[in-house]
Amino acid sequence: MAAQNKSFYDFTVKTIDGKEYPLSGLKGKKVLVVNVASKCGLTPQYAELQELYDQYKDQNFVIIGFPANNFMGQEPGTNEEIAKFCSVNYDVTFPIMAKISVKGKDMAPLYHWLTEKKLNGKQDAPVQWNFQKFMIDENGNWVGFVAPKESPFSETIISWIEKK
Repeated sequence: MAAQNKSFYDFTVKTIDGKEYPLSGLKGKKVLVVNVASKCGLTPQYAELQELYDQYKDQNFVIIGFPANNFMGQEPGTNEEIAKFCSVNYDVTFPIMAKISVKGKDMAPLYHWLTEKKLNGKQDAPVQWNFQKFMIDENGNWVGFVAPKESPFSETIISWIEKK
């Protein structure tokens, strides 16, 4: 039962350049967590994610990208290569974290929390593919998720961001 008391803010991750990034620093913001990849058919979603971030970043909203190589080797790059790819190809300015695993035996602790009802207290939501989107409220609670193929501008995400 104690595990359900954990929130998004109890985790610390690493930025793409290796710095500690306590998620507690995002208190008061809605957070969209997305596992990303540079060699996927869904990679053009980077452009939509950046557009979404630009549109709502001044309204206590942030996107955090987690590069992951869990699906058919579609994120083979190093953190340095991924950072360059995001900057050069999509002018990404939202935070990109260090490459992690989002499923399997080596799954990152944050992704255990995001994907397991016994930890997030809400729902099992295993990562289906690159660009699955998790919504976290201003209090660090798991709100829901959106399937990988769904646009970052899906009605589910927009109505969640705009809800007061």
